[in-house]
Amino acid sequence: MGQELETSDFEDADYDAFVERLRAETDLLQALEAEGKLSEGPATGGFELEAWIVDADMRPAAKNEELIEAIGSALVVPELSLFNIEFNGDPAELDRNALSILHENLLTQWNRACSVAADMDLKLANIGILPTITGKDLCEENMSHGKRYEAINNQVFKMRRGKPIRLSIDGRESLESEHTDVMLEAGTTSFQIHLKIPAAEGANFYNASKLASIPAVAVAANAPYLFGRDLWDETRIPLFEQAVSVGDWDYAERVTFGVRFIEEALSEVFLANRQRYPVLLPQLMDRGAEKLDHLRLQNGTIWRWNRPLIGWDEDGTPHYRMEQRAVSAGPTIVDAMANAAFYFGLVTFLARDETLPHKRCQFFTARDNFYAAARHGLKARIRWRGEDDQPLDKLIGEIFLPMAEAGLRSLHIDDADIGRYLGIIAERAASGRNGASWQREYVRRHDAAMDGMLAAYLERQQSDEPVHGWTI
Repeated sequence: MGQELETSDFEDADYDAFVERLRAETDLLQALEAEGKLSEGPATGGFELEAWIVDADMRPAAKNEELIEAIGSALVVPELSLFNIEFNGDPAELDRNALSILHENLLTQWNRACSVAADMDLKLANIGILPTITGKDLCEENMSHGKRYEAINNQVFKMRRGKPIRLSIDGRESLESEHTDVMLEAGTTSFQIHLKIPAAEGANFYNASKLASIPAVAVAANAPYLFGRDLWDETRIPLFEQAVSVGDWDYAERVTFGVRFIEEALSEVFLANRQRYPVLLPQLMDRGAEKLDHLRLQNGTIWRWNRPLIGWDEDGTPHYRMEQRAVSAGPTIVDAMANAAFYFGLVTFLARDETLPHKRCQFFTARDNFYAAARHGLKARIRWRGEDDQPLDKLIGEIFLPMAEAGLRSLHIDDADIGRYLGIIAERAASGRNGASWQREYVRRHDAAMDGMLAAYLERQQSDEPVHGWTI
């Protein structure tokens, strides 16, 4: 959900003071990193899952306040819209049966929330974009109550000088629309995967995460439809990038794959946050610079698909985490955990292999591969190891899955967990069946409308069976 604010109204003096504190905290982070005072481990995994609330007619239901109150868990919180909620999990050190532990944690939360929702004649949908959402649903009246959301909306349009957001996506079909608020962002729901990383290896893990996001976004694609149009396999990518576009500030767009690999230290990203991105939320805080409050708030308004975060170990030592944001929500909890296992293993292998991540391909090639994977999913063809037109599904099976398995073994994950979760990824790649392909095939075979397809999707989702095994 992000940090709540005290106000949504700011003055020029707030920006000036915030920039000074941001400068001091960025300098401090660079010093802590250079002096070896950031945490070096162990590898720890976590997650955030965003979900939709729908009614009996498969329409979005603006009921998150009532549902969250009824669930009564501090781990279930609001999202931008009143028809979204977010699940958070307790992190787990990545060894032995950690994947099973994370899976059981999330599944327990999910089942509990679904039961509470059912008592309210509601359902929860674990999907990247709700197929029944309309442009009229994405309006300020359906924005969750909170100063943070109000402030982001106000500040984005201040940077845009009041110009409306023009959404334009070309996929299998085309879509163009115009919007006067940032609620388009609420149309995207993701499974955000967190990995605590050793600070000394921060640059390699950051670069590796960019490469890992290429097969990850393809194998997890689950968002082909928006406003009834068949677009990208993972339409969340262009939708979110345009939803909070600041207009003429091309170099400082807030949602991006990035502009380069970093070279030496992860603090380079936080330095770029200060140098390249105008301050969006200049909320001043009273704690000392060592808490890095202003640096973390600035970072929280820049939604890179691969975003570094700062947290604290139990003893108070600051640490780095990688947040993989490109993975779609759903289709089931076990699918989500398979996506997490694939990411954990692959990024660990790529970060520590003899061939460093940024030596495997040029940055613009990684960027182009990422967008090809988001557009075409498992049918994408990418450039890999100097060869064009490589089928991504084949690369996943022959190259990326063995890398992920080696990475998980280096973390001492149990064989049973490796086999279970990576086996799901292998079956998806071999069958060509991810959430996006299932949705399209169901619509094609049954000539189904969006509400009919969603009803069938939710019926299968209840089983927690992987999507590659779903019937059409």
